[in-house]
Amino acid sequence: MYRFLLTPRWWGINLFVVLAIPFCVFMGTWQLGRFEDRVQSHEQAEKAPDPSTRAAKPLDALLPVDKVTSGRPAIATGTYADQFLVPGRKLEDRQGFYVLNMLRTDSGKALPVVRGWLPGSATDARVPAAPKGEVTVTGDLQASENTHSDGVNVRGGLPSGQVGMISAATLVNLVPYDVYDAWVTLPEAEAGGTGGAMKPVPAAAPEGSGLDLKAFQNLGYTGEWFVFAAFVLFMWFRLVRREAEAERDIALGLVPEEAAAEAAAPAAETAEAPDAAEGAPKDAPGDPSSPDYDVASTPVR
Repeated sequence: MYRFLLTPRWWGINLFVVLAIPFCVFMGTWQLGRFEDRVQSHEQAEKAPDPSTRAAKPLDALLPVDKVTSGRPAIATGTYADQFLVPGRKLEDRQGFYVLNMLRTDSGKALPVVRGWLPGSATDARVPAAPKGEVTVTGDLQASENTHSDGVNVRGGLPSGQVGMISAATLVNLVPYDVYDAWVTLPEAEAGGTGGAMKPVPAAAPEGSGLDLKAFQNLGYTGEWFVFAAFVLFMWFRLVRREAEAERDIALGLVPEEAAAEAAAPAAETAEAPDAAEGAPKDAPGDPSSPDYDVASTPVR
């Protein structure tokens, strides 16, 4: 009854099932591993001490930024240069913008420093001036932002003096010097009152270290892949069952004669049509060129 499984058509179906199910299981297992990694990172982050409470170190000793050094206090010395405003940033559920200054160090490279946050629009905003001369700043280290970071503006078209992303790849096109692939945010207002009107921007947790929406997306994708595998197996069993039932009905003669005749009629007509055309005599009575053709019997319309 199941000999149909060895036909070429079913060989193709069986091959698809054999390849599709392991692939779905592999992808589901991989997504589950991603979710478990995020859970483990989240647990480790909760057990670890707050990075901002650890001893400050020179900037170069903490680079490159990773999950361990992110949030650690970094010390850098230099002079403030270009200033940019970063619009569309929220703090305490209020809309505002960051004040970003480039701190040029002795190495010649500049470190982006977020001096604080101000409410309202960045257009025509009055910003406290940055300290003059050589300064030493201690700020919480952060990795460069990307297109998936919160508050980033990737649409472009911002006015001069504004940037949508705090990233070395973005800032290096706006200043004539090299930029560190990192930035710091000052944990408290600047000394001397020049930044008294601004609020400090808290350091963000490193990307991928918490149970955010992306982590639960991985868990959702895990379920989807296993559902796909089950669906493929279900459809294969359903097709096999239908095919076996059809074979059984034919073997028992349960298929109606009318249905069998209708199914065989098109094939029979196709097979007989060429023979009838080849065997038809040229002088058939229905042929106008035949001598036996009766013009008078032809109906007039």
